[in-house]
Amino acid sequence: MLFNSLTFAFFLPLVFALYWLIPGKKLNARNLLLLAASYFFYGLWDWRFLGLIIASSLGDFILGLAIHKAENHGRKKGFLALSIIFNLGILGFFKYWNFFAGSLVDLLGNFGIHSDVQLLNIILPVGISFYTFQSLSYTIDIYRKKIQPTHQALAFCTYVAFFPQLVAGPIERARHLLPQFASKRIFDSYKAIIGLRLIFLGLFKKVVIADNLAPFVNEIFGHSCDYQGVTVLFAVIFFGIQIYCDFAGYSEIAIGTANLFGFDLMQNFRTPYFSTSIKEFWSRWHISLSTWFRDYVYLPLGGNQKGRVRWILAVLITFLLSGLWHGAEYTFVIWGGIHGFAYLIGKIIPRQKKKTFFVSVLGGITTYMIVTFSWIFFRAGTLDDARNIIVVGLGTISGNLFSADAWTSAFQLMTYLNPAAFMILPSLLIFIFFEVVSERYDLAGLAGKIPSFRRWTIYYILFAWFFLFGAIDEALQFIYFQF
Repeated sequence: MLFNSLTFAFFLPLVFALYWLIPGKKLNARNLLLLAASYFFYGLWDWRFLGLIIASSLGDFILGLAIHKAENHGRKKGFLALSIIFNLGILGFFKYWNFFAGSLVDLLGNFGIHSDVQLLNIILPVGISFYTFQSLSYTIDIYRKKIQPTHQALAFCTYVAFFPQLVAGPIERARHLLPQFASKRIFDSYKAIIGLRLIFLGLFKKVVIADNLAPFVNEIFGHSCDYQGVTVLFAVIFFGIQIYCDFAGYSEIAIGTANLFGFDLMQNFRTPYFSTSIKEFWSRWHISLSTWFRDYVYLPLGGNQKGRVRWILAVLITFLLSGLWHGAEYTFVIWGGIHGFAYLIGKIIPRQKKKTFFVSVLGGITTYMIVTFSWIFFRAGTLDDARNIIVVGLGTISGNLFSADAWTSAFQLMTYLNPAAFMILPSLLIFIFFEVVSERYDLAGLAGKIPSFRRWTIYYILFAWFFLFGAIDEALQFIYFQF
């Protein structure tokens, strides 16, 4: 079920009404309703994969108790190893079997060795990378004695499957979200209003910005040899905007939906394109994933406490694994590698004690260019497509960057692929305004401080804009569902 679908427009109010009709004292009944709704929400994609999420939940619930009760360190470590093998085994089989099997076949073929390793026709379960990481962090934190295990299987299963953030995060930690399922929840009208504002803001970013850019981006990257110069440059820049509005939009809808049920989810994005370094970018982009890799990969590898060589290896391994987490393709590994090397260079270059305005602007432009260039590998289907975009596409830009015909041709292609494309520029201006305000203020909270008449005037204008220029004819899947 998609957040931007008509089905969800009926599903959410129904679950919301049933949830708050249940008396607050009947906590298990509310959690049971949320669990049933979450399994229904997930099962609409493919009910056969419900068994995976149930197995992952029950497996880590049992192993969490076993780790806590184990009397010696060896047994604790053994139970943790079972959890890691179980979760990563499921993830590895469905997501990475063909990648590693194909790589092995190619490697052996280079030495003239024939291999019978079989590639499998496997469907990737939606959201598997998210809920396995969320469940796995629970057992790791119990092993590290950062949290106590829960004895409530219902609460834990609901924590893993909670439908607002089940498919694409934020990847929550048990110490933050799990206790909320064990505590009484009282309806808070202010929190619900904030939630509705976040839902609409997320839908606006997704439907008005991301989905209107999608046809043009898909055409260029899908036919990487056919376009050059300004047209390709637009596609690369637009993809950076598309993926941000798509994923940040999902996160805002998820956080807003959770608010309606009395839950708090962590912030997942914080105006990342205002970053002045790659390090800062990753403190603003997909925060739940970057902090997960920091806590469970980077720091266990030694972080910056084991010498410079160990630190460099820890950074590169973390970013390469982060790239591989996004997809079983070498393009994602290269994407992670670009960020890893850029991160290292940014840390090694001497920094001024006092950052001037010029240095901040230069850092912002450099960071944006690195991030935008790296998106080529993230979006390209293959390494050949990425090469075509860079060499054939961007490599010819000097010849038509200042050509009026080239710009006109690019705009004509946009309008041909999407009749609403003529409104992309003003829609982008609205988006940029949102981002500038969000950099300094809580946008959803700030709206409540605007006088009622002005606030509702803005609402009506944005609603009209949404229905007039949003890509609402067909609900497009969120990009991060494929991960």
